[in-house]
Amino acid sequence: MGFARAESSSLTIGFVAELVRDPEVATAVRGVIFDWGGVITGPIIDTVQAWLTADGIDRESYLAVMHPWVQHAYGPQQQDTPIHALERGEVTDAEFEQALASLLVTTAGTEVPATGLLKRMFAASVISAQMLDLIRELRAGGLKIGLLSNSWGGMQDAYPQRILDELFDAVVISGLVGMRKPEERIFRLAAARMGLDPAECVFVDDVEGNIEAARALGFCVVLHKEPAATKAELRALLAH
Repeated sequence: MGFARAESSSLTIGFVAELVRDPEVATAVRGVIFDWGGVITGPIIDTVQAWLTADGIDRESYLAVMHPWVQHAYGPQQQDTPIHALERGEVTDAEFEQALASLLVTTAGTEVPATGLLKRMFAASVISAQMLDLIRELRAGGLKIGLLSNSWGGMQDAYPQRILDELFDAVVISGLVGMRKPEERIFRLAAARMGLDPAECVFVDDVEGNIEAARALGFCVVLHKEPAATKAELRALLAH
């Protein structure tokens, strides 16, 4: 959702090359798998807030719908919600948009237009230059890089092909493979597409439920909050 604030590029160059020079480090961790929304992009909460403001949507009506959906989608007690169906590609964008829009109201008390809702929801998403620079450094240091993302519609616009081609050795997008985080099988698929075992990978995500699921499968994990902290945590993991 796996998007907002512009990020400046200020990560220190070269730390990965220094780390992977140690043969023990190189064999312990051989790849890093990143989430997209909220990790490669700015925080989801900022993006959503910008959409609520731009569309004049009543925040309480949004929270009343989305809070239980998100809790059931990513919390410890999983229950099927429209989020599951969207992320697995079991419903169309239009079907999800209609379901969500029908439960929302504007601050003026009017209906929320369903058509194009997902595109408007993520219109304020901004790709983090700091995270792209970090990935380039990791690749330059000889690590494989993967993408594992739960898709929320508009996949062609959400994942710029030029970035996928340049930076990722393997890409797993939930709506294209019919499974979603935090399901075990999608984590195993992401590692397999990189030709690695879970224990050889670090998984970076901003959703705690996804992090815990990956940890249970043997991945090293980093709960992403902001680029500088993620870089520091990766440095610490790769140094062991």
